[in-house]
Amino acid sequence: MRTHLRKIGNSKGVLIPAAMLAELGIRDEVDIHLEGQRLVVEPVKKPRSHWFDGYDASYDEAAWEDMVDVEVDEDEDEWQW
Repeated sequence: MRTHLRKIGNSKGVLIPAAMLAELGIRDEVDIHLEGQRLVVEPVKKPRSHWFDGYDASYDEAAWEDMVDVEVDEDEDEWQW
């Protein structure tokens, strides 16, 4: 696709069609960098986007089964650990 650069103050800008933005998942922010003679525009990666990939909650359930209920006397003024 060929397009024109647009003057924005002392800089230049490129309009990116909405269909391309949607396909790439680009919303408000992008990372821009050079690769050789190419200008690369990429969606901003969320720093914690893959933290829970492969997470299995059943391991947590098994860990909680070993916990013992402890009675707490709420009337006691001072608790000891």
